[in-house]
Amino acid sequence: MGRAKKTRKFAAVKRLLNPNDIRLKENQLKQKQKEEEAKAKAVRRVPQIASSLFLQHNDALVPPYRVLIDTNFINFSLQNKLELVSGMMDCLYAKCIPCVTDCVMAELEKLGHRYRVALRVARDPRFERLACSHSGTYADDCLVQRVTAHKCYVVATCDRELRRRVRKIPGVPLMYIVRRRYAIERLPDQGAPV
Repeated sequence: MGRAKKTRKFAAVKRLLNPNDIRLKENQLKQKQKEEEAKAKAVRRVPQIASSLFLQHNDALVPPYRVLIDTNFINFSLQNKLELVSGMMDCLYAKCIPCVTDCVMAELEKLGHRYRVALRVARDPRFERLACSHSGTYADDCLVQRVTAHKCYVVATCDRELRRRVRKIPGVPLMYIVRRRYAIERLPDQGAPV
């Protein structure tokens, strides 16, 4: 048996990092400095605070209260056998004008035959109908956008995600259902105790 020939390896070179590689420490420092400079140069936009707000207290909220109603608030009110307008008046101790946006009506229409009673309740002539100028029919975004622009509404919803979003907006009270009755949150010196 003959010896196996040992072939020479061509181009066997030690692998080197590129001097501009991000894994090198000095390049990481340079990258951080660039990011900090970009942050310093960035124009910061602070949203204008409504003139009706005194700290967290909203002066624009006076009776008669305009209550923006969400889709699930109507459904849960029907499930708990609560009359919307009289229940709101009992909660707020004042006259209430329930407001329904086009998006909420569109959502109720999309839900189909099972929610026809909720749709009939939403079409009540005592409810004020608000027109939407935006595209799409996602009611949560519509309500948050409207409340951010005009802080003269109370938002009525049972949706946890929407409540979390509305809580971030200062001066906007929330209404929801607790123990088969309406409860109000963040309305200064008003509303029935829970």
